[in-house]
Amino acid sequence: MTLIRIPKSWEIPETETTPEAIFLNRRRFIKTLIGAGIGATILPMDGCSNASESKTPPSANSYSAYSGLAINPAFAKVDRPITDQSLSSKYNNFYEFGGSKSIWKAAQALPTENWQVEVSGLVENPRTYDLDDLQKKFPIEERVYRFRCVEAWAMVVPWVGFPMKLLVKDVEPKSNAKFVRLTSFYDPKITTGPGFWSSMYPWPYTEGLRIEEMTNDLAFFATGIYGHSLPKQHGAPIRAVIPWKYGFKGAKSIVKIEFLEKQPATFWNTIDAHEYDFEANVNPNKPHPRWSQATERMMGNGPSFTWEKRPTLLYNGYAEYVGHLYNI
Repeated sequence: MTLIRIPKSWEIPETETTPEAIFLNRRRFIKTLIGAGIGATILPMDGCSNASESKTPPSANSYSAYSGLAINPAFAKVDRPITDQSLSSKYNNFYEFGGSKSIWKAAQALPTENWQVEVSGLVENPRTYDLDDLQKKFPIEERVYRFRCVEAWAMVVPWVGFPMKLLVKDVEPKSNAKFVRLTSFYDPKITTGPGFWSSMYPWPYTEGLRIEEMTNDLAFFATGIYGHSLPKQHGAPIRAVIPWKYGFKGAKSIVKIEFLEKQPATFWNTIDAHEYDFEANVNPNKPHPRWSQATERMMGNGPSFTWEKRPTLLYNGYAEYVGHLYNI
């Protein structure tokens, strides 16, 4: 059954919501103008493009399918249906390629051939993996996870990949390694983010985890989705999936993993630490400075985008796995 939520008269439609990237950059841009003695009157903020207006992204047949894929029984299902692939493939954040949700087409410019991931820092075995190395060395499995964005929308995704703790074990962190920094691909000659805000951001995109978080059973490196290799808009060819945290913690298109002694600066935390803390755990009792996190808009299944309002779960429903890591 498709659940269609009828919005209240006072609610802002999804298609009219200003994207996070544009909002934050416009705010900083206005401050820059004022600081330079220029008036603060500028054009209204751009709205988010309606993903349903995009043409259909490449079909599953366009990607390499995983044969004999093992499904981890501990993460085979959740208490809501898997989001239809035709919807999740058209509703993505990937700010290197634009500020709207409909960036799938622009993201096809991402070069993924001969991909390598450098692992360095405080480890006994620094090394550089190529994609084949990763998928042959570590057992590949499918896991169904809830996905929760800090913007309060959510979906359910069947990821394919391997637990992060296996890579950690392979490189053997030194005793003083307390944190990990993940760095995403960035090349200003290739990425096509719109206008002034793309040059103002602290590129490349970086994210960070504590070692204890990275070695948790849930932490996952995804190389695929829906049984096939990752589409570029999802962060091909390898991305981080940390399901108890807000989605922006899941660095896409990873090229470097560094083990560090001190907490690293990260992309969104650097831009606005007041709105994006380092931990960024899903918590219904900790509101974003500009909106409540008590509820989420779950993407519905069907031929078009519909949304079902649900209560937000602490740690996105994974408290039994990660609650011991935090003092709540």
